[in-house]
Amino acid sequence: MDIPFRWWDSDGTVRVRMAIDDDPASFGCSELARGFPYCEATVETPAKGYASLFAWVAMAKPIYAGQEGLEFDLLPPLNPRSDPFGYLAYRPAFFDGPHADVQDVEFRAHTFLCGFAGEILYLRQEARAILGFSWGYSKRGREVAPIYPAPLSPQDWDNHHKYFEGRFPDWSFRPGFSQHPLEP
Repeated sequence: MDIPFRWWDSDGTVRVRMAIDDDPASFGCSELARGFPYCEATVETPAKGYASLFAWVAMAKPIYAGQEGLEFDLLPPLNPRSDPFGYLAYRPAFFDGPHADVQDVEFRAHTFLCGFAGEILYLRQEARAILGFSWGYSKRGREVAPIYPAPLSPQDWDNHHKYFEGRFPDWSFRPGFSQHPLEP
């Protein structure tokens, strides 16, 4: 799935790919991950330098026995963090390969590409979502079925704000999707 976006007056694309893990060791995973889906996304933009600085906010939740709600999905060595980002870089790639050794589970994720508010010397602790997508899997017994990526709306981002603000009180989260770090 390709999702177009605009940031810092440049057009770009996020390419989202989901596939089944048939070689867990090549992804740094245990054999348990075999047969589970993984998701990766790449940022393509002609922007250079600071205009290509992005971060990923990943929200995920394995749902067992009817539990609800998404939480920040951070790598264990990076948790707890003082910022909400799982990946931060120039044109950062996103990867996740969740797997579970339980009979029945649904794994749901919301993944957002974000930029920062302000100019480089005056960046604020304000995350601005640019786009988002959902994805996941369902496991019943030994059968694993992917839940293929689908675009998320600005409202999906806004629906997480109360959780964001409680978890990261020093950060602000601009409503809706943004196209420029200097827009009001």
